[in-house]
Amino acid sequence: MTRNSRHVVPSPNGGWSVRAAGATRASRHFDTQDEAIEYGRDLAKRNNAEFYVHDRNGMIREKRSYGNDPFPPRDKR
Repeated sequence: MTRNSRHVVPSPNGGWSVRAAGATRASRHFDTQDEAIEYGRDLAKRNNAEFYVHDRNGMIREKRSYGNDPFPPRDKR
């Protein structure tokens, strides 16, 4: 995971938070995961970052790359 990546994670106080990798504080807190995903996705796109969505147990459920993807899809020619 790169330092520039953004993560949607469950908040200990309830709800969901968006954090940068390695950050101790959240960028922003939301009541629903959908709101956090929308904000985090936009933030990752603006920063050309990796974007991760975690489930309630902390496991990564979804990953998207909005930047320099180290493993881009192959051409299907």
